[in-house]
Amino acid sequence: MINGHGDDAFHFSRPMVANFSSNVYGHVDLELLKTHLRQRLDVIGHYPEPEPYTLERALAGRLGIDAASVCVTNGATEAIYLTAHAFQDAHSIILGPTFSEYADACRLYGSKPCAGWYPASEHFFASETDTRGALRAMIWLCNPNNPTGSVIPKEQLMRAIEENPETVFVIDQSYGFFTKEPLLSAAEAVHYPNVIQIHSMTKRYAMPGLRLGYMTANPALLEKIRAVRMPWSVNALAIEAGLYLCQHPETGPIDLDALLAETQRLRNALNAIPGLTAEPTQTHFFLCHLSQGSAAGLKQWLADKQGILIRDAANFEGLDAGHFRIATQTPKENDLLVAAVRNYLEDHR
Repeated sequence: MINGHGDDAFHFSRPMVANFSSNVYGHVDLELLKTHLRQRLDVIGHYPEPEPYTLERALAGRLGIDAASVCVTNGATEAIYLTAHAFQDAHSIILGPTFSEYADACRLYGSKPCAGWYPASEHFFASETDTRGALRAMIWLCNPNNPTGSVIPKEQLMRAIEENPETVFVIDQSYGFFTKEPLLSAAEAVHYPNVIQIHSMTKRYAMPGLRLGYMTANPALLEKIRAVRMPWSVNALAIEAGLYLCQHPETGPIDLDALLAETQRLRNALNAIPGLTAEPTQTHFFLCHLSQGSAAGLKQWLADKQGILIRDAANFEGLDAGHFRIATQTPKENDLLVAAVRNYLEDHR
């Protein structure tokens, strides 16, 4: 695992006023969920289900698929590592720049990631020559992609899946809730024998401390993954949270239209600052790039002087020292960020 994932506020002595470093939208009202979990604290005195069968059935009911097509995990990250373990003999191709854990998981289990390293965009799938020549093993992609915020068009992705039946497509849709672009649904994907989807309740409901994710796939694929899953990996409180959210999906409402509109307002404000480019996105987070200086220097100054945390993105494969990532927060917090970044760049010309 690389050092420097988002939300590393624990590295800094002062409390953060605003946190843009994690892709979790931090302003979700979870009071009803917290009240429910307080009432269910006694579950920690017992082992959870060795495999979270009850939650898998509940999720399957919500998604309109069979329970055998759902595998609940200790966050999306466990899903990544289980998949890499189960398919450790595969030749892995990773569409980047993207989340580092795909490559880390493949290396851990002896696969050869990055043997083909391609831009994580529709252009990879737009070229019939590229797909037919390269897709012969396992393709890892994030859609919407972290850190770029780009989305591969659904039709192009489906065409690649159908034209390459011998290749397994691992599609991380952890941020699927946070885009208006059409995505491959779980009900559609489970009919393909070569698609594994990864989902995150952590991201949607802003509860990263509970670690709760799940995979959806054809049962034959999930059977291989379940074979390497250790028992009791999903704790009892996380299962309780998942069951509650299946019964109350309206928990933690987010006005996605307003969030995406605020994202564009924030991008426009940052793009008005000389020396900085805020790149296009199809979700609520996006990359920025400094024409001079380093994102590490900006991050340190913002944290020390302003109590604002951003994500230095230089350690994403394919990006450079000037890249950093922003996840939109409230308008007030966003305005604080813009003013602070402008002050920094004016003082460091």
